[in-house]
Amino acid sequence: MLYLYLDESGDLGFDFVNKKPSEHFTIAVLAVKGHDNNRAIASAVRMTIRRKLRSLRAGAAELKGHSTPLEVKKYFYRKVAAAYFSICSITFNKRRTFQFLAVDKERIYNFIARLVLEKVDLADTKVRVILTVDKSKTTPGIRDFNALILAQLKSRLDPHIPLEIIHKSSHEAPQLQAVDLFAWGIFRRYEREDNEWRREFSGKIVFDGLYDG
Repeated sequence: MLYLYLDESGDLGFDFVNKKPSEHFTIAVLAVKGHDNNRAIASAVRMTIRRKLRSLRAGAAELKGHSTPLEVKKYFYRKVAAAYFSICSITFNKRRTFQFLAVDKERIYNFIARLVLEKVDLADTKVRVILTVDKSKTTPGIRDFNALILAQLKSRLDPHIPLEIIHKSSHEAPQLQAVDLFAWGIFRRYEREDNEWRREFSGKIVFDGLYDG
């Protein structure tokens, strides 16, 4: 079983004159092989929230890249480092790309997601692939995303291998919280030249690309 989790960091705003959007936008995919490794990541997320995050902020229920303290991120990674997983990401320099598509953010998002998923190694996949995406799109948006990504992944998989795309909240799928943390670390490298958190999990990164046109 191959579990894929996709999330992003940054924003898709393009008004650099009147607002202060991020200059970069990162999409990352967490690829997890096997049920035991998938369960280990979910358990590490829950344990980190219970033992570390709630002691800092009462009622805190979720790990977030932008707000979770670095020491808590490091604790999480120590708990999950032995699990078998990898990370692929692509970061876009928004000032140099896609200005003409600024009003069509879903098209940009889907394009980047497709590029990232192309970097995920599917060669040894024999049983089933499940892609879980943070549930933030509208129903038409989900339909367009699924059509594009299903076509791309099916072209790379044996027809006998089942493939499924699920849209869930990060409360329902704790692994989405994990990929949120990783995406933020990669995003910060490009946005702020801050590599401190990314350095902790760099051994799990198999692709970290910058697209700037």
